[in-house]
Amino acid sequence: MVELSLAELAREIDATLAGDGEIRVSRLATLQQAGPGALSFLANPRYRKYLETTRASAVIVGRDQRVASDVALLRCDHPYAAWARAARLLVPAETVEPGVHPTAVVDPAAQIDPTARVEALAVIGADARVGAGARIGPACIIGEGVHIGADSHLLARVTVLARARIGARVILHPGVVIGSDGFGLAAVDGVWEKVPQVGSVRIGDDVEIGANTTVDRGSPGDTVIGEGVKIDNQVQVAHNVEIGAHTAIAACVGISGSTRIGRYCTLAGGVGIVGHLEIADRVQVTGMSMVTHSIRQPGTYSAGTPLMGNRQWRRNAVRIKQLDRLARRVKDLEDER
Repeated sequence: MVELSLAELAREIDATLAGDGEIRVSRLATLQQAGPGALSFLANPRYRKYLETTRASAVIVGRDQRVASDVALLRCDHPYAAWARAARLLVPAETVEPGVHPTAVVDPAAQIDPTARVEALAVIGADARVGAGARIGPACIIGEGVHIGADSHLLARVTVLARARIGARVILHPGVVIGSDGFGLAAVDGVWEKVPQVGSVRIGDDVEIGANTTVDRGSPGDTVIGEGVKIDNQVQVAHNVEIGAHTAIAACVGISGSTRIGRYCTLAGGVGIVGHLEIADRVQVTGMSMVTHSIRQPGTYSAGTPLMGNRQWRRNAVRIKQLDRLARRVKDLEDER
């Protein structure tokens, strides 16, 4: 941990300080759990009640936030982003020595930049390239012809295949699989025949992909993830999907093959998207929605029924089954008028 005065911290995160600039902080904590020496933040109004009783030495808040306590404040336009910057200052990234661990298996035809780090039990295939400052974590598998960009970090047990291209400053969390075969099958006389998956995966700069997410290779083209895309844990990205720059995708989303998603979109947890659709830029899809048709205009879209008591839900489910009959009766009555 690094210790900083509030005056120093305010300068670094572009905040206006309301309080004693000599106060020093060295830890991060929630409003409820903070104590002396800790820095906290308020971005969600639901936690405003804890601001008046927090024991933190300082709190990052919005510029117009009213506070009924004497806690030191760091006022800024975007508290959560400022908190992220402060966290990087107080908890700097681990320094890693470059080199290849003696238990790693590196093909003689692979190219490892001298400033890169390859951890224990990693496997690097022929003609693979690992860029400057990149870090290949323990037990990662980098297949033949794969390119890993500068300063990218594969944390552990990451598998990258199909001659995939990974951009600069990409973060792949444990268990990520890039370039696995897509679910390509053709039905022939009642038997499924595998369709060869011969494309690859292209991932832009500054992408982050969460644990146990899978991005399938394309066939015959490539699966493409644009720059700055953020993908959560346990997401399925099928073959030939294209995801536009700076889109964010929460956990357990399933994206079927050949779907094209625009720039600056957000898909909340559990969203499902059927294949061969197009989603415009700046679309937000709320949690557990099922997208069954293309979305041509920006905006927020929802599907599904909200949670309710089981007895009420069962009654409503019965009525849903009756909707077709009721609609026909209404039509018949309208025709009689």
